[in-house]
Amino acid sequence: MNIPFPRARKSTPHDRPDPQFQHFRDNDAAREWRRSHMPKFLSYYRPHLPLLLADLFCAILVASTAVALPLCANYVASHLLSAEEPEVLGQVIAMGGVMLAILAIQTVAIFFVDYRGHVMGALIEAAVRLELFEHCQKLSFSFYDRQRTGQLMSRITNDSLWLGELFHHGPEDLAIAVLKYAGAMMVLFFIDPPLAGLILLLTPVAVAYALHFNRRMNRALKASKKQIAAVNERVEDALAGIRVIQSFTNEALERDRFAELNQGFLQSRAEGYRSEAWFSAGSETFAQLITVLVIVVGAVRILTSELTVADLLTFLLCVAVLVDPVKRLANVVRLWQEGYTGFVRAMEILNVAPDITDRSNARPISALKGEICFSDVTFGYGEDGRNVLDQLSFTIVPGEFVALVGPSGVGKSTLCALIPRFYDIQAGSICIDGIDVRDMTLASLRRHVGVVQQDIYLFAGTVAENLRYGRPDATDAEVRASARAANAHDFIMELPNGYATDIGQRGVKLSGGQRQRLTIARAFLKDPAILIFDEATSALDNESERAIQQALLNLTDGRTTLVIAHRLSTVRHADRILVLTGDGIVEQGFHDDLIAQNGVYANLHRVQASI
Repeated sequence: MNIPFPRARKSTPHDRPDPQFQHFRDNDAAREWRRSHMPKFLSYYRPHLPLLLADLFCAILVASTAVALPLCANYVASHLLSAEEPEVLGQVIAMGGVMLAILAIQTVAIFFVDYRGHVMGALIEAAVRLELFEHCQKLSFSFYDRQRTGQLMSRITNDSLWLGELFHHGPEDLAIAVLKYAGAMMVLFFIDPPLAGLILLLTPVAVAYALHFNRRMNRALKASKKQIAAVNERVEDALAGIRVIQSFTNEALERDRFAELNQGFLQSRAEGYRSEAWFSAGSETFAQLITVLVIVVGAVRILTSELTVADLLTFLLCVAVLVDPVKRLANVVRLWQEGYTGFVRAMEILNVAPDITDRSNARPISALKGEICFSDVTFGYGEDGRNVLDQLSFTIVPGEFVALVGPSGVGKSTLCALIPRFYDIQAGSICIDGIDVRDMTLASLRRHVGVVQQDIYLFAGTVAENLRYGRPDATDAEVRASARAANAHDFIMELPNGYATDIGQRGVKLSGGQRQRLTIARAFLKDPAILIFDEATSALDNESERAIQQALLNLTDGRTTLVIAHRLSTVRHADRILVLTGDGIVEQGFHDDLIAQNGVYANLHRVQASI
């Protein structure tokens, strides 16, 4: 099967979950997995332990000062205002100064918690995101064959954002909620145990109400995340394929598709807002209900001389303090659900081991001559159990210019993908200079192999930045020489800013032939011992193709070159042509010799000549 080097495919809303992650969906397995990964979760705090401790200390100050202010008010009301000494005014002013000092401490603590606490969460979020990105860079092509780009992007960006919020707000909100509630209830029980007990009985009802609607908000939020992921995927596909859409005049079709997904997202958001409204209304109602209860019951107890006006004032102030812990506890639960779900999704990726790794005895290779030897190589993608290559054997000598031709679907691109170990073979061996490629480090192996793929990919940036991608330290003269070798220099100089011209996302400002010539120049600049061209001239016009053919001939000196070509005119000057079919390599030799044999190659040549 002639499969181009794969990339992560675009996802659709109807795609089923990847079975690679399916074992995390089982509830029992998920709970066990969470317990086993809790040390990993907590380990992200380790580099920021001083900041975490400072954040928790300030959270304690926030809770303590919130409880202290009602006590100060009680002191003023019960002791100072009832006094008749001339010093009463000074004492009131002094207590006012104390309360201002407490308020100042509270303000500084709140500022630190909100600012530095958020910074800590952002630092952890950035660390997780970087770890995910680095790990994704190591994962093999086979992983991306099964994955969806939009979903991976969501895990790296959105999930880590929620995780950062959990790392920040989780400890401090929990500490503030517990300390505020405990402190306020201690004060209330000290002042009037019966009334405090009544408030204590109502608190679980408020917490249960908050948790119920918090769970509903969480379900709605999860649904919204799925819907917005589908919207993003639709946008990604539509914008990437805008030229196809407009050429088929399918703007209305794409609009209808987008509108349907957008409406689904709107409905999920509406459900979330409904639950949020119930949550907010219930929280406010609870606060007001407790306030009314304290006023009515407190007034009755004042009339029976079991409570003072100062105590009632303190009760009212403490009730206001009690509302915040309920909201914070519900917020902690929400953050835990969202943040830890993001953590689980992140760990799902981090626990996927790359299929292609360095062996324990792999060694770096400093230089290669470029001999390639396939010995009984067998390979299949494992999806249908069918082998793409079966016991394939051939040898390419150093510096040889070899062309690989054959019908579509026989594994030409697959064969080339095995040389730099984008995939690992099931049986046999692939050796370069007598060394099994699996005994070389991946970095050194791929450093000596340059690949120009049929699927052109250029990065956003300038022409020079794209050419230097394989050799960031290349001089301007070397960059220009590689462009000349690929017949790209002249058109580059005609661009508005020459080599400093921005080519847009994926090189959209260039023609297909221009983009392909830049990818060829990029490979030339890398200066590898082995060059692989996977139908690299397919997008070139005849004039450019002839120039590239001459460049290939010039560059084969001292460099092993393997070319997959659909156009047989590209390879007629090759040192050797290998004809690959489903039965393996059935013919090999020079162009003229293969034409004379009147076999598979000659038939391919006649078919192309008749087109």
